[in-house]
Formats: sequence, structure tokens, C-alpha cells
Amino acid sequence: MTMALTLPAFTPLQASLWLTLCGRALDNRSSHRILGDETADEIVRRTGYDYQALHIIPSAALNIAHRAKKLDEVAARFFVRHPGAIGVDLGAGLDSRALRIAPPPAADWYDVDFPEVVEARRMALPDRANPHGVGADLTDPAWLDALPADRPAVIVADGLIAFLSEEEMVSLVNRLVAHFPSGEIAFNGYSRFAVWAQKRFAGATSIAGLTRFPGFDDPRTPERWNSKIKLVKEILCTREPEVADFPPALRLFTRLAAPSASWSRKGNVVLHYRF
Repeated sequence: MTMALTLPAFTPLQASLWLTLCGRALDNRSSHRILGDETADEIVRRTGYDYQALHIIPSAALNIAHRAKKLDEVAARFFVRHPGAIGVDLGAGLDSRALRIAPPPAADWYDVDFPEVVEARRMALPDRANPHGVGADLTDPAWLDALPADRPAVIVADGLIAFLSEEEMVSLVNRLVAHFPSGEIAFNGYSRFAVWAQKRFAGATSIAGLTRFPGFDDPRTPERWNSKIKLVKEILCTREPEVADFPPALRLFTRLAAPSASWSRKGNVVLHYRF
């Protein structure tokens, strides 16, 4: 019998982790699952969290899982080329990404989030899914001192950018680029339309008041934040192979949107850069 799990109390911002966690859990329960995150599903079950209160519709759960898979792929490919690299998950929440991608033995993986969330990770996740937890506010420059600075790094962030101001996001990216000798950064993008919709969509009610980023439509915008940043790929999820596994109606809608980059950017996008 699996033991029940009681986690520390979260602030509203910290509690935003439930939206992505429950989305991955619901994807795992779907007959059309994309990510298959059994750990997320187990945490939701053990905590008894009322995921129905989040009003996550099936297509939203699928999109959450899909972008997580794309971020996993970026990190996994980086470790193939750099087996001794650093991996960093910014605003990791209760994500078990390190368990899914299994970094090489010579690599080091760091999950960064508020101290209360890092404590919750220690309680909820198996050790192999949480190699190094760093409890910090990402807007505080000092947290990077805990990470090695002599190896290339792959840095991912799932959902984080929505909760930062543009100034905070630019500052964070600049600190990361200055800290590591080289690396890659990937995060889910937010177009201006996506930000507008997130503040009005019933499934995003829990975070609508927390969204601060204005969004951008040009994937090369971060190249203007730092001269070392170069776009590797704008991953328009409408064009990714997993679409073939979508439920029929969503598959049709997605394939109709796929030829248009403009329409595709209104939905699920993962932005991948190198420095």
C-alpha cells in the first residue's frame, strides 16, 4: 500500500507547480499519453490533491506533457554530446525530469526552486530523481554560486518564464550565460496571444493573477538579450511527431494549424538556444 504524502504549505506562486504536475499526471492516465510520467501521477495520488479544481481539459494536459517531452529531448541530446555536463532545471517544481532523462554518471543535475519546494521534492521524489536540490529565489543572483562554473550546461525551464517580468528573465539569462563557459537553454515560449489567453482561460485560473511576462512572438528576441545567445530551433509542437498520437479531433485541428507558424505560436512552443 502506498503511503499518503503531506507536503509543506505553499505560497500561491509556489503552488503553481500543481498545474504542470497534474497535467503530466493526467497525461499518464490518458489512452493517448505523450510523456508517461508515472512519478507525477503517483505524487498526485499520494497527496490526494484536488486536480479537478484546476479545470485541466484533456488537450491542456496533453500540451503540458508534450512540451515537457520536448524539453527532455533537448537535455538528453546535450548529454550525449557532453556526458560530463551540468544540467539545470529552473523552477523545477515537483518534476522528475532527471529520472526521465537519466543523465550520464559523470553529469550533475540541479533542480532549482524555492526552499519550500525543494523540501517538498525531498519528501515526494525518489533520490535518483532529485540529485541536487538548490533552494533559492531565481531572481537572487547568489544561487548560482552553488553550481560549478567550469563545465558546459544545459538549462531547461518549464512554465517559469510566465512568472517573471521581462527584466527579471533577461537578467536571469545574462547571469546564466556569464556563469557557464558554454551551453544551451530551452524553455516553453509565450506569445503575446498565449499570455492574453492564459489570463482568461478557465484551465489557467490558478495562475492567471501570477502571470507577469508580456510574451514575444519573434523567437529571435532572446538573441537581443545577450550577444552570445543564438537560436537553435523554434520547436513548434504542431509539427512534432507526437501529433500522430493525439486524439482524432485534436490531431486534425493541430495538423490544420501546423503549416502556419503564426497559428502554431498561439499554442505550444519550446524555444531552444545555445550560448
